[in-house]
Amino acid sequence: MAIEPITQVSGRAIHVPGADIDTDRIIPARFMKCVTFDGLGEYAFYDVRFDPETGEKTNHPLNDDRFSQASIMLTGINFGCGSSREHAPQSLGKYGFKAIVAESYAEIFFGNSTTLGIPCVIAKKEELDPLKAAVEADPTLEVTIDIENLTVSGGDITIPVTIPDSARHALLSGKYDPIAELLENKEKIEATAASLSYVS
Repeated sequence: MAIEPITQVSGRAIHVPGADIDTDRIIPARFMKCVTFDGLGEYAFYDVRFDPETGEKTNHPLNDDRFSQASIMLTGINFGCGSSREHAPQSLGKYGFKAIVAESYAEIFFGNSTTLGIPCVIAKKEELDPLKAAVEADPTLEVTIDIENLTVSGGDITIPVTIPDSARHALLSGKYDPIAELLENKEKIEATAASLSYVS
């Protein structure tokens, strides 16, 4: 079954403030003892969403009921830095995020997210700030990330964004998941292997 191209992502948004939000903050290491990624969503940002001493919810944006339906994250610079753990974008995807708009990303986090079909587009702070304010003022505002035209819009706000050409092409052509591509082309792979004299 062919992978569907991703040309646009629309949904409600949430602003998660901060710079250098690392992968350990996104998914603490103790929750990575899993055989599959299923269930990781409930642990996204766990150590900042819950007080370590009382277990009570903090005032983290993800605990705000107004943003419970958000599927697009707006955030700051160098998002996803730190370790290369794939569990970080996996946990965000399982939590319900379909795309991220940030000022910049750590390279490995960006690549892992793209492979999962989670577009990560880049916006300048001064252009992203008005959209953050609009989302804070109206959590029901629908935000659309247009990967083809490289814009993010919400209400009467439209801002330009960028994304590396290779990731943009992969998303638009439906070729962002290399494992799925391998599985889809199993017969061709086997035929090629059979034609090689050094493969028995």
